[in-house]
Amino acid sequence: MAWSILLVDDSRIVRAVMKRTLELAGVPVAALWEASGGEEALAVLERETVDLVFTDLMMPGMDGEALLGEMRRRGLVERIPVVVVSSAGGTPRERQLRASGARELLRKPFTPEEVLAVVQRVMQEVTA
Repeated sequence: MAWSILLVDDSRIVRAVMKRTLELAGVPVAALWEASGGEEALAVLERETVDLVFTDLMMPGMDGEALLGEMRRRGLVERIPVVVVSSAGGTPRERQLRASGARELLRKPFTPEEVLAVVQRVMQEVTA
């Protein structure tokens, strides 16, 4: 099965790296959308069918944590898994992000194998 994926990061370069990493990992992608921040991501979520969201935390305007909170408020995190991609971490931070609705935390830098494993885990949970 191929998935529709939304990449949210204020850096065009990081989005390009993530896109290339998905390709290298062999993740089946039906459609790929990009957003440079939380507000733009919400606009994509309103008009497109998205199966999986990868979001950075540190972004100007609506950051990744605020995006996650707004998606939870709108009832989207129950049906659209969110993977937080960040260099920030630590067990208390991870627990906080998971409590906010994040399914996984992918630490930068990441490998294609790590991305594939996260996608498989998350999408298996959703389709089970």
